[in-house]
Amino acid sequence: MNKPASSRAEAVDIVAKTLTLRASRLLRLLASFGTRELTRTESGLLATLLDGPRRITELATSEALAQPTVTKLVDRLEGLGFVTRERSEADGRVVMVTITADGRAEIAVVREQVRSLMRETVASLTDDELAVLIRASDTLEKMIDTLQSRRARS
Repeated sequence: MNKPASSRAEAVDIVAKTLTLRASRLLRLLASFGTRELTRTESGLLATLLDGPRRITELATSEALAQPTVTKLVDRLEGLGFVTRERSEADGRVVMVTITADGRAEIAVVREQVRSLMRETVASLTDDELAVLIRASDTLEKMIDTLQSRRARS
């Protein structure tokens, strides 16, 4: 635990130093439970594809990965039957990656495992701690919206 910040600048610095590290650690821990057929990265890519087909280059940008890495991930996911590659109807040179019904089912299983574990963990918190997490969750959503807008402008 951190000691209380004595100023707004100090509070900003504490959050900047600790939030992403703790969030990443939480996600790694959650991913270490349950079935482990998919890596966190593969699960993230499938989750992105729930919003619709994407080009490899779009996936590389959204997942913050190199294009060759995404190509290998798509190869593996295609081998598992979780995604397909299809030529774009608008431009035959473009290949789109689409999640399959099996991919949707797999990501649903992964998400339910995470939700179940989170429910168990959160249930052990006090009412005050739970209220703080609800406010923090809303704040995280605001931060995500801000960052997405910033990325869209760049």
